[in-house]
Amino acid sequence: MKQLLHVGLDVGSTTVKIVIMDENLNTIYSDYQRHFSDTKNTVCNVLETLAKDYEDSEFSIALTGSGAMSAAKFLDLPFIQEVVSCKRSVEKYIPQTDVVIELGGEDAKIIYFDKSIEQRMNGTCAGGTGAFIDQMASLLHTDPTGLNELAKNYKMIYPIASRCGVFAKTDIQPLLNEGAAKQDIAASIFQAVVNQTISGLACGRPIRGKVAFLGGPLNYLSELRNRFIETLHLEGDSIIIPEEAHLLVAKGAALDSVYSSHPITAQKLKSKIEMLRVSHDDTTNPLSPLFSIDAEYQEFKERHSKETVKKSDLKTYKGDVYVGIDAGSTTTKLVAIDQDRSSFIFALW
Repeated sequence: MKQLLHVGLDVGSTTVKIVIMDENLNTIYSDYQRHFSDTKNTVCNVLETLAKDYEDSEFSIALTGSGAMSAAKFLDLPFIQEVVSCKRSVEKYIPQTDVVIELGGEDAKIIYFDKSIEQRMNGTCAGGTGAFIDQMASLLHTDPTGLNELAKNYKMIYPIASRCGVFAKTDIQPLLNEGAAKQDIAASIFQAVVNQTISGLACGRPIRGKVAFLGGPLNYLSELRNRFIETLHLEGDSIIIPEEAHLLVAKGAALDSVYSSHPITAQKLKSKIEMLRVSHDDTTNPLSPLFSIDAEYQEFKERHSKETVKKSDLKTYKGDVYVGIDAGSTTTKLVAIDQDRSSFIFALW
């Protein structure tokens, strides 16, 4: 008799997580990887590894996450809403939880566990999420891990907007120009995420009791967690940091898959993967391409290349020069033009 494995696949906005459990619901394998917007092929690759490494087993599989619905449709596998998956995991692994704060790649959630479950989730904007942290880290020429290390040595917090990356850059760039310590800016970025989550999602409802921190950013970035803990005045056993917090939703999907009445073999899974790999989403209406043939593109380039600004040689130029400097939020541009104001003699970007 083949071993039955329970599989949960959490397809998020920036990552794919998989958890495999044995018949006793013990986790025997897990993986967490970014899909870099190539969601379909990443899901296929993760499932191919599953079918290859456990080819003598049968699987009950459930998918969850913001990017899983279409994949579940093409794979003909159950889709579980991520709040349901989160609820199932919380009730099994951390049943003492009163409030869950979960940050993902492009979404943020606060879930209240009371007489009834209430979820607060961000809309279409990714402000104050993992993608926001990635973007802000690039301003400091680092990555989220480097941002976390910088924040460990902060001395003061600056007010930084986090509702939108553009607003945040408008706050951060002047601080960099004025020589503010990167350690302070890093901690301020994390504080901005905290402010956005609490003000934008809690909307005045208190976050109290035992609070669990879930999702990739809160699992890997200790200083981000610390900003939440300090802001919410949490201490002692009111702080819940579950093991593998970034996989908890995938674990919930695996637990849900237990109730699947039709386990599939590795061979059957491989055929489903091939169907997904060649599938096409027909629910959208893409725009027509700007150029249907190469000749149209070449004609466009030739037409636009005629509209150029005259350039002079700075080394041989003599006479008055007019200089303009554009100091923007992320770049500085400098242009020098001749006394007739008709041609560039120097340009720097």
